[in-house]
Amino acid sequence: MNSLLTTLPVLQAPAGTTGSMMSTIVMFGLIFVIFYFLIIRPQNKKQKELQKMLAGIQKGDKIVTIGGIHGVVHAVKEGGTVVVKVDDACKIEFSKSAIATVLNRDSSKESAEKAGSDKGEEAAK
Repeated sequence: MNSLLTTLPVLQAPAGTTGSMMSTIVMFGLIFVIFYFLIIRPQNKKQKELQKMLAGIQKGDKIVTIGGIHGVVHAVKEGGTVVVKVDDACKIEFSKSAIATVLNRDSSKESAEKAGSDKGEEAAK
């Protein structure tokens, strides 16, 4: 009877479970590190850039919405919305989160600032 109980594999303790358990934990750790650097970290970076872009929207910025509507920001409201001028007589109000990209800043503002700084540099010479 004793020989029967010792031959049953269920009652015997497995010999190498500690080593295989440790290698399994190390493999899961490596997989997590790989996922962090390949998926989680770049996604967080992209999210921060998007939030920075949305926070920096000003009047006169040329934008494209998620739906593909191109326009110029006419006004930025407090409730997280912007009024986009699509045509001369057409203005649409959007949530800031509906803005996909800011194409470029108002070119007339930038060119006026650049021209003013160029004149100041020429006068200094």
